[in-house]
Amino acid sequence: MNHQVDLNCDMGESFGTYTLGNDRVILDYVTSANIACGFHAGDPATMRKTVKLALEKNVGIGAHPGLQDLAGFGRRQMAVTPQEVYDLVVYQIGALYGFVKAEGGRLQHVKAHGAMYNMAAGDAKLSEAIAEAVYKVDPELVLFGLSGSEIIKAGDQIGLRTANEVFSDRTYQPDGTLTPRSQANALITDPDAAIEQVIRMVKENKVINTEGTETSLKAETICIHGDGKTAKEFAMQISSSLKEAGIDIQHIQKIV
Repeated sequence: MNHQVDLNCDMGESFGTYTLGNDRVILDYVTSANIACGFHAGDPATMRKTVKLALEKNVGIGAHPGLQDLAGFGRRQMAVTPQEVYDLVVYQIGALYGFVKAEGGRLQHVKAHGAMYNMAAGDAKLSEAIAEAVYKVDPELVLFGLSGSEIIKAGDQIGLRTANEVFSDRTYQPDGTLTPRSQANALITDPDAAIEQVIRMVKENKVINTEGTETSLKAETICIHGDGKTAKEFAMQISSSLKEAGIDIQHIQKIV
């Protein structure tokens, strides 16, 4: 059986004099870049630089909208209504769309960030607001969401192409949700363990959860994080390991 998967990374999550740092190297190994739109991180100059480099490296560009919370990096839950989430997502897609258009490119996808992503994963109304925002801006955009989550269901229902996302460096609860970052066992710090988890998810559509049992899921795109100390090395390692395991790394447009 031929296995294919998209490899995505959150990027442009800095400010001002940002020189692309890890992102410059990681873009050689991923197929999709989720670029911060200024609310949880990023600013106009950083967005422009990251968009330009992603286009040069033929990496699909996605808007990465988050809650309006710079101090908390968009990871703190906030009491937002579906209408507020809709407005936040439309606004941020529009900001990144402008830079992509100005550089001669085309926006490929949208992936919510942090608390917005996790809140919507289990909340149908918030997910519907995100999906509606994406659809009304451009129904050709792909909506990324946690595998099997309400985000995926909402995107499918409104008529978007969706991409079930899995995480290389996060542990899973039995119900398929990510272990909250506030818990000690939320992150996988051993690169070999992270890669073993990814290969199982892609090939078997299963993950070993925190209770030691199997949880079913679908893996169409894998998220790696670009802000860790060994992010560049891990990007290289996971890319080569997937290929060695017979898994093709492809743009999401070829998968969904």
